[in-house]
Amino acid sequence: MAVARTRSVALAGVTGRIVEVEADVGNGLAGIHLIGLPDTALSEARERVRSAVVNSRYPWPDARITVSLFPASQPKRGSQFDLAIAVAILGAAGMVPADRIAEPFFLGELGLDGRLRPVRGVLPSVLSAAGYGDITVVIPSANATEAALVPGVKVVPMADLRQLVEWLRTGDEPPELDAHHPKEPPPSIIRPAVDLSDVVGQPVARRALEICAAGGHNLWMLGPPGTGKTLLAERLPTLLPDLELDHALEVTAIHSVAGILPLDSPMMSRPPFVAPHHTATVAAITGGGSGVVRPGAVSLAHRGVLFMDEAPEFPRHVLDSLRQPLESGHVTVSRAAGSVTFPARFVLVLAANPCPCAQPQDQSESCQCTPTIRRRYLGRLSGPLLDRVDMKVTVARSSRRELMADRQFVESSETVALRVLAARERAAKRLSATPWRTNAEIPSAALHADFRPSGQAMRPLTACLDSGTLSARGLDRVIRVAWTLADLAGKDQPQHDETGMALALWLGMNT
Repeated sequence: MAVARTRSVALAGVTGRIVEVEADVGNGLAGIHLIGLPDTALSEARERVRSAVVNSRYPWPDARITVSLFPASQPKRGSQFDLAIAVAILGAAGMVPADRIAEPFFLGELGLDGRLRPVRGVLPSVLSAAGYGDITVVIPSANATEAALVPGVKVVPMADLRQLVEWLRTGDEPPELDAHHPKEPPPSIIRPAVDLSDVVGQPVARRALEICAAGGHNLWMLGPPGTGKTLLAERLPTLLPDLELDHALEVTAIHSVAGILPLDSPMMSRPPFVAPHHTATVAAITGGGSGVVRPGAVSLAHRGVLFMDEAPEFPRHVLDSLRQPLESGHVTVSRAAGSVTFPARFVLVLAANPCPCAQPQDQSESCQCTPTIRRRYLGRLSGPLLDRVDMKVTVARSSRRELMADRQFVESSETVALRVLAARERAAKRLSATPWRTNAEIPSAALHADFRPSGQAMRPLTACLDSGTLSARGLDRVIRVAWTLADLAGKDQPQHDETGMALALWLGMNT
């Protein structure tokens, strides 16, 4: 009887922390005792581990078993520690060599029959473990594809506890992965079954969508129902380029922690699209939970699009919760046990009807909403929130003649996406010496120090700033959109035309 130790990973949001699992099998009243701030799910591991060991036809030590999870001051949650606890106990009991379990990381939940069940958050856990050099990670076979996405890590997939124990005893080569797993997003992907050419009669809104995709800017669309606001928002992801490898790993890690990552094809190479319902709570939007803190819609939309349809129907405090992540690119959820930070850099698209009855305000319709009702309805979108929206577009109903005339100018998503990609490459080349990749990410200080347009181009902006029409934050956002317009036009600097158009889009003037 002795002490054996191994390693596992505890997740706090999408950040993993190394946990050392120690087991002592010694004299005393028979039983298993867990120490190290375990939660309810982890405390129940005592019964799962015992049943798994016995049903795998290994003797259970008839002694006092103490399992310590270090650091003891850090709360531990979840069932992913089951495998590490079982292996540490077997090592302390002499059933597996203690030296063979000291270095690898063990992640997985145990079934009562000894099977290894998949767990959430394998990718961020393995990414955190990979920071310790060339490591070996033992995980359930169902999580093998996800774990193999991390380069430089030796992944050992196991189907059950007995297979793992026999491998530890014999020292044979570990079982190989069932198939080849790519280390980077595939170069060609299957595009969604929607296309920008489906939207006819809204040339200004389509142009605004292209600008959003090229620079990562936020958009507000105002108009009656049936004009294509939802169609436009759903087609924005088709204009965005594929995620780069580091961004793809970020997005995949968030969805892994949320438990919505497909096990068969885990790498997310396309920007996500998230459209929460207007009944969503603040916790559903920003993240939260009573026990384990889960990412919210703003984090699930990281590096993608967050679409809020019928935005005034959302509670005002829910809409205002977007202000901090829109500015900082991350969201921090604070609870009594500690704080968890999730990345949340997304393109926000808001869609709204002009009034509660959603009828056009012309002579042919019967809108009965007074100006006070319309103002109160749109007033749910607070000024500070709209000040963080780069472009505001009015989407009106089109006549039959306008629809017929616009069909010859409609472009496919593939055509527009090529222009977006070229504009992003120009921006990336200009920002190559900085940590930013799109114009929307440039902070205010750097924007005015290194990327300020010429004096003539700034003239309409300074005039609006002096008159109070434009706030200091709005000035920054107009300059960023002007840079995106210059990138789309192939110019080295924003000119008077780009700054004027960016200003008109920020003010909501469709020119």
